[in-house]
Amino acid sequence: MTASHAADLVAALLFILSLAGLSQHRTSRAGVVFGIAGMALALVATVVVASRTVSAGAVLLILLAMALGAAIGLWRARRVEMTQMPELIAVLHSFVGLAAVLVGWNSYLEVESKGSAQTRIGADLLGIHHAEVFIGIFIGAVTFTGSIVAYLKLSAKINSRPLVLPGKNGLNIGALAAFVALTVWFTVSPNLGLMIAVTVLALALGWHLVASIGGGDMPVVVSMLNSYSGWAAAAAGFLLDNNLLIVTGALVGSSGAYLSYIMCKAMNRSFFSVIAGGFGIEAPTGAEQEHGEHREIRAAETAELLAQASSVIITPGYGMAVAQAQHPVAELTRRLRERGIEVRFGVHPVAGRLPGHMNVLLAEAKVPYDIVLEMDEINDDFARTSVVLVIGANDTVNPAATDDPTSPIAGMPVLKVWEAEQVVVFKRSMASGYAGVQNPLFFRENSSMLFGDAKQTVEAILAALGTNSGTGSRPAAVPAGR
Repeated sequence: MTASHAADLVAALLFILSLAGLSQHRTSRAGVVFGIAGMALALVATVVVASRTVSAGAVLLILLAMALGAAIGLWRARRVEMTQMPELIAVLHSFVGLAAVLVGWNSYLEVESKGSAQTRIGADLLGIHHAEVFIGIFIGAVTFTGSIVAYLKLSAKINSRPLVLPGKNGLNIGALAAFVALTVWFTVSPNLGLMIAVTVLALALGWHLVASIGGGDMPVVVSMLNSYSGWAAAAAGFLLDNNLLIVTGALVGSSGAYLSYIMCKAMNRSFFSVIAGGFGIEAPTGAEQEHGEHREIRAAETAELLAQASSVIITPGYGMAVAQAQHPVAELTRRLRERGIEVRFGVHPVAGRLPGHMNVLLAEAKVPYDIVLEMDEINDDFARTSVVLVIGANDTVNPAATDDPTSPIAGMPVLKVWEAEQVVVFKRSMASGYAGVQNPLFFRENSSMLFGDAKQTVEAILAALGTNSGTGSRPAAVPAGR
């Protein structure tokens, strides 16, 4: 075994250890370290191998490219907010897809200019090579434009509603059928026109697949794009004859696909529909209209409810991340537990806009791991809970998912917060959630709306907890539309 092969093997093992570490909160930091170490080793091995086969000038260009990429990566990582992590990840996926497209085009042009004999491809393997090029470009281009659309939706630069074109499923199936036909044609008779055709087709398909999916399902899409980027990297590995890239791409692709499958099960979605971009449904007319009267509550009154409670469950969502309220929420948790009040967190599998988004925020604020529970672990306990604080969550606590079969989120498992004695919903306004669906929870008898910035509101509750000892009277009803 050569030194480069040994380095590849060690790096692959480090990547496997990284995935294992990232599967649990307590070992996630070690998982990140393993991943960084594996990538550093892979980069060093790549440069060493390149130095033996290319000129010193080419090696210098590689080092300059690595330095530039590292500088940009560190700059963006230091500046990006936690709320912007989903968008950043979507952009990174697009880079992987674009790289796979460029590698495919380069491999094709290299064979065309030098011939198979000079590129270490035997005549009997040339057809397989052409198929690899075509498939790699297709996967990479779909990943590229799909990730761009995901970024635009997550950053609210375009509407998060699903794009519903006439016969959209037929368009997707037709594009896939055309890809298969073009692949066979290219394998038999490769030419530049077919390369351009498959690139344009894949770019359009990637855009349409993700544009057809609604904002409420974007966490699953991000996970699936992660899988696509892995397969794109594996395809590039075949073209570059790089075993480590093949192994790494397969790890990312398979783990991303499995995570997507788990999330689809949690959301009662079809895994095939995610791949086909077919489960985005346009919200019906009037979905954003209010359905009754809501009740307002103030921070001092919320403090009274909490002081008198025996148990509290906090369900965080993307609004908590936007307000950067995780640290005041952690302090509120500590204060309530010191009073002997049981406090736990209920985290939906797709809370936020990225798998594990809320878990990372709570861990950052030093919330104990053992009181942060998944939906399946805590859903049966809401009926025995005194107060639920819904902080910035919306679609994941929407009873329409279970009560309204016509709702765009019908069938999606949600946190049954409405079963508690009292529910306090922290929101800036009565606007609908990211999926564009109104939430009947806001108008239930046992629900109250606490309007304002989540961080400032929680801080106001903390200030009132030490001084307010009122009776905690029920807030008055407010006409809908206020």
